[in-house]
Amino acid sequence: MSTRKPAPAIYQIYPRSFQDTTGSGTGDLQGIIRRLDHVAALGVDAIWLSPIYVSPMIDGGYDIVDHKAIDPMFGTDADFDALVARAHGLGLQVYMDQVLNHTSDQSPWFQAAIAGDQAMADHYLWRDPKPDGTPPNNWLSQFGLPGWTWNHLRRQYYFSQFLPQQPSLNLRHPDVQAHIAAQMRGWRDRGVDGFRFDVVTAYLWDESLQDNPPSTPQVQAKVSGETWNTYTYQDHTYDMLPGDGAAYVEKLRAWAGDDAYLFGENTSGNQSIELAMQFTTPGRLDAVYTTDLPENRGSPASVADMIARADSLQRIAGWLSSHDQPRHGRPDASNAVLALQMAFLPGPWIIYQGEEWALPQPDLAKEDVTDPLDLLQWPDGPGREGSRVPMPWDPQAVGYGFTTGTPWLPLAWDRDRVARGQAEMARFYARIIGMRRDMGWDTADVVACMAKGDVLDITLRTQDGSQWRGVFSHGAGEPANLPAGPPAIVADAMDGGTTGWHGAIWNA
Repeated sequence: MSTRKPAPAIYQIYPRSFQDTTGSGTGDLQGIIRRLDHVAALGVDAIWLSPIYVSPMIDGGYDIVDHKAIDPMFGTDADFDALVARAHGLGLQVYMDQVLNHTSDQSPWFQAAIAGDQAMADHYLWRDPKPDGTPPNNWLSQFGLPGWTWNHLRRQYYFSQFLPQQPSLNLRHPDVQAHIAAQMRGWRDRGVDGFRFDVVTAYLWDESLQDNPPSTPQVQAKVSGETWNTYTYQDHTYDMLPGDGAAYVEKLRAWAGDDAYLFGENTSGNQSIELAMQFTTPGRLDAVYTTDLPENRGSPASVADMIARADSLQRIAGWLSSHDQPRHGRPDASNAVLALQMAFLPGPWIIYQGEEWALPQPDLAKEDVTDPLDLLQWPDGPGREGSRVPMPWDPQAVGYGFTTGTPWLPLAWDRDRVARGQAEMARFYARIIGMRRDMGWDTADVVACMAKGDVLDITLRTQDGSQWRGVFSHGAGEPANLPAGPPAIVADAMDGGTTGWHGAIWNA
């Protein structure tokens, strides 16, 4: 059913935490099939599956041993084919995660490299130490760890953009490219409609391997969110070449096909929007998403800044929660207002599983945490694993309807809050997802945008020439000069958020 849908509403599924059908405590492909009716009822256009490939799960499935094979913990090839068929039958496209920056250190390629196979070593970045035994340069991993890991068997260092268990691939190598092309075409042949590319802006490095210079105040000022990670202390001049990477994604487009919907993750906070524009010119990706909105909680200022810096919002995917970011459901904000604000923004919209119920971010005890980044940053970092706590399908049931066994992360949801969200917010999400498509907000142009304190005021012009005005108050701010007529839709603190949050949209 592949056709590239403009500005799709995409529902992200983290399979491990979606629905368990075997009692293992881990979600699986049959569980996704069981719950697809719920997803389709929201009116979204597509589902994005986080990795289901063979993996030791050190980094939640983003450390891949085999890009062509499904991990048995999730199911079989037949299960996957049934999932694709069921999704297509419900009018949903299927997008798969592509984690191309690195493999698991358990990959046969990497294990062969350790054993002395130089051809396989060339698939990665190995270098000799300096004469004093230290790493080749000062590069860091994006998790704030040293970028280089010593291997005593090869007596060399290898480079990792993330964990030491995730050695970075040499994506310039022709054999690596041939492997990527083949596995992408294989998934496309099985009915996959598109791909999400993990850390797409981090693919390539300067082969001179020079030291990165220190970050400047100007660069630091552009970093969204906290800057306690030492990775932000460098100006990443040599370990990340986004300009070359933007050209590289033309290969991904060729391998995936013109009718595939392609979007990517930008990990470069200090130039996020500008890079998104580079990666989404014709012949490249359809859209890129950045961390600007979630790290600033969808604030009026962050939305206005994104609009000012982007050539077109059609090329920026909007989102607030994911498997990598804390859930935005919280008591000091109205989730309904934030949802309506996101629905009104043109361009793709990524909705994370459970967001439609206004699920909050669960607190986990340290002894329950398995994510290496969460443990590395404990207790100061925002944490990723809280957003991966399994879905509470039935808040009154043992196992919350997710599993009959012991869940891989503890379930401790507020049963009454979940029930309220399932009764109210899910219907609201379905309504606004339909409105964004039917009213043409998804493909509209922004003709005016103002952020003043707690208030965001946006005017859109749709493709048929209609004008719409959306006003969103994030607290105490009161907008001025509102339209006289009744709004087409209103959002307030229906989900238990604090008063003072309001949102409304008028057909101006």
